[in-house]
Amino acid sequence: MNENKQTVNVTVAGGYQPSVIKLKQGVPAEINFKRINDQGCLDVVHSNELGFSEELPVNVTKTVQVPTDQAGEFGFSCGMDMFKGKVEVI
Repeated sequence: MNENKQTVNVTVAGGYQPSVIKLKQGVPAEINFKRINDQGCLDVVHSNELGFSEELPVNVTKTVQVPTDQAGEFGFSCGMDMFKGKVEVI
């Protein structure tokens, strides 16, 4: 992380690694999701709270921009809401 942008890489395989992402408030942020196996419902990641929904093809990195203007905890999950993670903006 530098002072101009925060970037977090998340591996998607049987869940999210890491499943808890900590970001500094007020610094632009992005999360790179990369799915490494073809487990069914992990082919989509979405968050109503953070305003994104992305299909995750196997071995393709998808980047989502995450707003950091408000502090708090914001959830994200797979397409069926079985696997979950969260973003903590502090």
